[in-house]
Amino acid sequence: MTIKSGTMTLNKNKGVSFLTYNRLSEIDFINHAFSTRLGGVSKGIFESMNLSFEHDDFSDVTENYKRMCDACGFEFESLVASSQDHHTFVRVCTKENCGVGIYKPKDIKSVDALVTNEKGVTLVTYYADCTPLFFVDTKKKAIGLAHAGWRGTVGKIGAEVIKTMTLNYGTDPDDLICAIGPAISKCCYEVDKMCADNFYSLGLDDSRFVFPREDGKFMVDLLECNRQILVEAGVKAENITVSDLCTKCNSELLWSHRATNGKRGTMSAFMSLK
Repeated sequence: MTIKSGTMTLNKNKGVSFLTYNRLSEIDFINHAFSTRLGGVSKGIFESMNLSFEHDDFSDVTENYKRMCDACGFEFESLVASSQDHHTFVRVCTKENCGVGIYKPKDIKSVDALVTNEKGVTLVTYYADCTPLFFVDTKKKAIGLAHAGWRGTVGKIGAEVIKTMTLNYGTDPDDLICAIGPAISKCCYEVDKMCADNFYSLGLDDSRFVFPREDGKFMVDLLECNRQILVEAGVKAENITVSDLCTKCNSELLWSHRATNGKRGTMSAFMSLK
């Protein structure tokens, strides 16, 4: 399988297919990856690379994580996962948190973003149309991942990550390299007026990410909205890469909640400091 992308590369190693950002791959002190639906052992509606333990066989999902780690160069024991419920809490992670949500029980109910400045800690967040946000502080050598569905986007979770990194690591937004996506894109993300009104209330240039239709529905560009939120929070526009892959349009490669009517597996973003 091939993809048409100017921002991401589709890799295959040891039978596992995964995406990397071209810009992030240039940063020599991090490792990162974004899973696809290919290369795992899950069955049925989760076939084959499903990384959510909910409703799937625990041993199959564990094996999927081990295969991803082996293919992408992460240590299985270093993984720490989010516990997402579409809010904006950011967890500061250390080695003490390794295993949480993977081979240790979740210990916090609501965690939609993770940050760390420690080596030996691999951040893991989940997606199946919602927007991944990657953060790399090139000076302080700290990293972050966030899950931005429409509620997290409206809550400006990207700005919350930057605040947390600034408070804990002394991050200057000028030093951040960020990446957004892959996610469901404006070509496929239809919402009703009640949802669209939340985006209109943000005080951003909504003409670039909310598009009314004649039937009373709206198309929303979550990626552009998150890009503007990061710029508003101080990230240089030239330091933000936006994925050009729509999860629904590429549903043979990527899990999409809307393309499968909810009968699907889940992808993960991974990032660690070398």
